[in-house]
Parts: sequence; C-alpha cells; structure tokens
Amino acid sequence: MSKICEGRVVVVTGAGRGIGREHALELARQGAKVVVNDLGATNHGEGKDEGPAAEVVDAIRAMGGEAVANGADVADWDQTKALIAQAVDTFGRLDAVVNNAGFVRDRMFVSCSEEEWDAVVRVHLKGHFCVARHAAEYWRGRAKAGEPVDARIINTTSGAGVLGSVGQSSYSAAKAGIATLTLIQAAELGRYGITANAICPIARTRMTEGAFGDAMKAPDEGFDVNDPANVSPFVAWLASPASKHVSGRVWEVFGGTITVFDGYRREQTVDAGKRWDPAEIGPAVDKLLRDARPPVKVYGT
Repeated sequence: MSKICEGRVVVVTGAGRGIGREHALELARQGAKVVVNDLGATNHGEGKDEGPAAEVVDAIRAMGGEAVANGADVADWDQTKALIAQAVDTFGRLDAVVNNAGFVRDRMFVSCSEEEWDAVVRVHLKGHFCVARHAAEYWRGRAKAGEPVDARIINTTSGAGVLGSVGQSSYSAAKAGIATLTLIQAAELGRYGITANAICPIARTRMTEGAFGDAMKAPDEGFDVNDPANVSPFVAWLASPASKHVSGRVWEVFGGTITVFDGYRREQTVDAGKRWDPAEIGPAVDKLLRDARPPVKVYGT
C-alpha cells in the first residue's frame, strides 16, 4: 500500500504526548520524516522535559522511519526560527507544519488572572504564529526563487474556540483567534503554494481528561471514539499532496466522523435606508432575531 506522505518533511509541535504524539507516529507510518517538537511541560505549562520527544523519535525509528527531536518553546521567536531551520538542515526541505502544542489553565472568567490569560494566549495563539510564520517565510523564499512549493499549515483550534466553553475563556479566545488566523493564512499564502486548515480534535488527552473525566475513558470493548489516534489519519491526509485543493477550512474530527464547520455568514439584514433613530432599533433587532437561526449553545451550558 502506498504511503500518502512519502518523502514529505513535517514539523509537529507538542508531539511528545497525546494527540501530537499520534500525529507524529501516523505521519511517520505514511512515509513522512518528522521533527518531533515538545518542550515537555506539564499540562499547566510548567517545567521542561526532553524525555517525551525523545521517546517518540525512538518509536518512529523503531518502525523504520526518520525523526529528530526538538525542544523549542513554540512561542519563542528565535527558538521557532531555529526549529524550522533544523527541519531543513536535517532533511533538506520542509513540507508541512502541524501546530498542536498547548496547555490549559481553566478558570471562570471572573477568576482568571492576568498571568493565566497571558500564558494560555501565548502558547496557543503566539505559538501558532511563530512556527507558521517562519515556515511561511521559508516557503515564500522557495516560491520566489522559482521552485515548486506544495506546503501545508495545519493548525489546531477547538470546539471551545468555535462555540465557546464555560470555564475556558482564555483557551477559547486563543483557539478562536487560531481559527480566524487560519482563514487569513489561506487567503494570503495560497499564491505561494501553501494551504492552511485547522482541526478541532475531540479525543482523550491530558486536557480533556481533566475537564470531562470518566466521559473520556476507553470502553472495555468496541470502538474507542476518544482514542487520540483517531484524529491523526486526517492530519496525515492534510499534510499530503492529496489535500492540495483544500484550504481555509475548519474541521472537527471525532472518532470516525469528520465535520466541516461553516463560519459566520450575513444571513439576516434590515435596512432603514437612513441613519437609525435609537428608538427604532429595538423592533428591528427583535425581527432579526426572530428570523435568525438560534445560536449553538456554548459548551457547559
């Protein structure tokens, strides 16, 4: 059977554990050479440990694949520049980045501290920016030099970012930013042969086990819909040449299901044909809301 990522070089961030680990392993199974990035921090973003990334590299090599470890902080501008350079220097090229790294510090909005907010937004939103920004610069340089480019940015947003999630204001806001960033990347970078898509994975990880507990447990038998490995085949497909025609989309992947999110649309409008009198706005808004589809409920409500 052919390997859909044969010869591709892919950077995966947060690849030492959970979903990121499964992405790295599946990409390697599909023939990709993988840069396994992981700082090795705790679920709250504390500390550093080179062990998880090294273990994934060993697993890939044991299956006959090629991989190297990287311990960069994904939200550090210089370290992520070196991360992209490592991929090119080690394997001679770069074809895709999978932005997966992140952590949570869940709080109700009124209890969220400035430090907690900054830490979560930094690792998710700035982390996605730094890695993809350096990768895009590399690809743009190749394109301007007349070389063929067939590159991929694969971002990780969340249902919390699309719909909101009670107790996760910082995480949800950062993930919403990632979803919109993906649309802009797709619009701006397509001319250089770069596509950008985002996934909303639903799976058992350190993050979701803390939030959902027993609901994420593996069943004693049958299909484990929460197994993080379920998400990775779709990521491998996105990283492959086969996905060249798909860009600027947000996808939810859960168990055996793939769903495409349809974003904000202008569906209901009322036009006064003049500047509004404030007293007239209430009835107009009520009409708009009567005709509009009800919003999808926020997670946790």
